[in-house]
Amino acid sequence: MHRTLTWIPLALFAACSSDAGATASSDILRRPPGLEGVELVTAADNPLTAAKAELGKQLFFDPRLSGSGTMACAACHLPEKAFTDGKALSVRDDGKANTRNSPTMHNVGYLERLYWDGRAQGLEANVLAAWKAQIAGKPEEAAARLQTVEAYRKSFQAAFGTGPSETTIVQALASFLRTLRSGDSAYDRWLAGGKKDGLGEAATRGYDLFMGKAGCVVCHTPPLFTNRQFHNVGVGMQAESPDVGAAAANALNDPAKTGAFKTPTLRDVARTAPYFHDGSVATLREAVQRMASGGLANPHKDPLLVDRGLSDAEIDQLVAFLETLTGSQPWAPPVVPQ
Repeated sequence: MHRTLTWIPLALFAACSSDAGATASSDILRRPPGLEGVELVTAADNPLTAAKAELGKQLFFDPRLSGSGTMACAACHLPEKAFTDGKALSVRDDGKANTRNSPTMHNVGYLERLYWDGRAQGLEANVLAAWKAQIAGKPEEAAARLQTVEAYRKSFQAAFGTGPSETTIVQALASFLRTLRSGDSAYDRWLAGGKKDGLGEAATRGYDLFMGKAGCVVCHTPPLFTNRQFHNVGVGMQAESPDVGAAAANALNDPAKTGAFKTPTLRDVARTAPYFHDGSVATLREAVQRMASGGLANPHKDPLLVDRGLSDAEIDQLVAFLETLTGSQPWAPPVVPQ
C-alpha cells in the first residue's frame, strides 16, 4: 500500500474538525517580514486574489483531484515538513516511486522555472503537469466531481465567475502556492533589529561564514536564499545512467547544464530533510559538509564548487545559522468541502 492512503485521515480531519478553517482572507496574501522587497512571479491571466488562494488551498488538500481519488497534492507536500514529504523520493498516485525528491513549496511563487530541472515555466504549467503526472489527475473528471459539491460551485463562482474546469482548478492551485511565503524567521528579526542580539554566537559566526569564507551566499542569495539558477554539484553523477537534470531537452536543453539542478532555497531547510534532488543526504550537517568540501567530482561540476577548508566547528556554526532560517508564518488547515 503506498503512502498516499495515509493522507486520508488528515484530509478528513481537516474537513471535519470544528477548529480547522481556511486562513482568513485578510491574512492569506500577507507578505511576511524579510520578503518585503521581492515580487512574486505571476501570470497575466491569473492575478492573485484571496478568493482564488483560499479555494486553491482547499483543492490542494482534496484527494478528489487525483485519478484514484485517494491522493491529494498535499500527500507529497506536508505543512509540518515545510511542504515536503520527508522521503528521499516522492511516490505517485499509482504507488510507484519517482526519481526525485519533493522540494519545499515555500516561496515557489518567486520562481520563474519550477521542478528541479526547471522544465516548467511558471506555476500554472508546474501545477498542471504535476496534477496529471504525479497524482494521475484527469481534469475533466475532477472538474465534474467538484461541480457536484455546492460549496465548490459557490467558491468557483466567487473566485472566477464560472465553474470548475482544468483552467480554473490550475489557477486556483497556483494562486494558493503563491501564498506559501516563508519569512519572519529568527534571521529576519535579527536583521531587522540591526544585527544586535538574539541570533546566538554560533549562528552569528555561521552567518559570517555563509557570507564570506564558506561562499554559500553566491548561490544561496538572500532574501530568498537561492539565486534561482542551476548548478552541477556532483550529486548523483556517479550513477551508471546519471540524471542529466537541466540539460534535458524538455528543460533548459543545454549540454553545459548536464547534471545541474535548481539551487534550492535554504529557508526552512532545517525542516526539509532529506536533501538534494535525489534525497540522498539524510541530515543538514552532512549536506553542509558536502557543499563546503566542494561537492562531488565529475566532468560537469560547476567551478563555483571548491573545498572551502572548513573545520568541524565551522560546519556546526553554518548549521546553526541555517536553523535560524525557519519561518514562523501561521498555518491552519483548510476545511475541505464534502
